Amino acid sequence: MKKIILSSALALATLVLFSFNNPRSTKTVETFTVTAQKSKVDFTGSKKSDFHTGYFPVKSGSVKVDGGKLVGGSFVVDVAGMKVTDAAGDKLAGHLSTADFFDVAKFGEATFNISAVKYTTAEKATLSGSVTLKGITKDISFEAIIRNADEKGFFAEAFFPIDRTLFGINYGVGAIDTQVQLAVHIYATK
Repeated sequence: MKKIILSSALALATLVLFSFNNPRSTKTVETFTVTAQKSKVDFTGSKKSDFHTGYFPVKSGSVKVDGGKLVGGSFVVDVAGMKVTDAAGDKLAGHLSTADFFDVAKFGEATFNISAVKYTTAEKATLSGSVTLKGITKDISFEAIIRNADEKGFFAEAFFPIDRTLFGINYGVGAIDTQVQLAVHIYATK
């Protein structure tokens, strides 16, 4: 009789413990695959008398979504596929591809891995993670706008500066701003 009562009490305690778990923990984290054709990282670099614009294609990646909220992900950026979109065009792209800047012969890709996501509003979240560029890995945080994360797909944007000297890109310091403005656009589907 004691065994039956003890077993029943243990089963009841287990049921009570699991019933108070976070409701999200019962859902399955879904993985969305980045749509490379629509995803990109725009950049604006400035100097004392001018600025230049361009973008890097996003080569691949995935995002993790739990209950309509971003919870993780990683991306590969095609640094070698960089395009300059202003009048400086191919000439500037050629210089940016050299060891003075991105050294794409050695480092044709960059990566970003999300380590934490903290929502500040229903659509805004602070993303923390690590960027690897030119073989150097640095932790960064920035605010992102999660525009959609449901069965129709995932779309998020972020607008923030990054210090290029953290990644050993020191060419022209003093004449060329060390802060490069980024606009990241990520689309993904199930």
